[in-house]
Amino acid sequence: MAINNINKTPNTQSSRDTVFNPKSQLDKDAFMKLFLTELKYQDPTSPMDTDKMLEQTSQMSSLEMNQNMQSTLNKLSAQLTQSSTLGSINAIGKMADTGNRYLNVTDDDNSKSFELYFGDDIQSGNVIIKNKNGETIKTFPLEAHDKGILSFDWDLTDDNGNRVSSDSYEITAQYTSQDGSSHTTALGAYPIESIKFDNGQALAKLGSNYIPFNQIKEIYEWQG
Repeated sequence: MAINNINKTPNTQSSRDTVFNPKSQLDKDAFMKLFLTELKYQDPTSPMDTDKMLEQTSQMSSLEMNQNMQSTLNKLSAQLTQSSTLGSINAIGKMADTGNRYLNVTDDDNSKSFELYFGDDIQSGNVIIKNKNGETIKTFPLEAHDKGILSFDWDLTDDNGNRVSSDSYEITAQYTSQDGSSHTTALGAYPIESIKFDNGQALAKLGSNYIPFNQIKEIYEWQG
């Protein structure tokens, strides 16, 4: 068991394609201009019907209301996005737990690597690998080491030297710190070291990986 620190094809347009004309939709200013022009050039001997005038006025009012509502929604969306961004940045330095304690092993794997976070300096301890039945299949000792994230390479053998079957295995560790107190840690729990934004999505750096926030089950203050 090794321990390490840590071509696109151009689109063609057929004659049947629909071409969008941005000027085909009237905004409230254009609607009002058209309405006033209509009043200006109406026949004095046959003025516009009152009901028709009220109908057009109502349409203009509805148009303005819809535009104002859309503007408000756009501003609200921008504020929520900004708030979410600031919230994710505030998570730096806190602990994040994905809730995923298991490492998946397939027939094609020759070895598996994983990382564990130790919040205290290690005096001694053990990494424990269990199967889904809760049976310990692999235990290997931890030597004295500074606190932080340690990476491990597992050759996929059990304590008897046999290659384990394809399945999911729980990874935890129990260790004693330099002051003699006992601690536990597990796969999936790491401090958030930094935040990266990819196409508007916030990703948290946990260990050597960047994880979307929707994969994090819990964020909490580390009590070291």
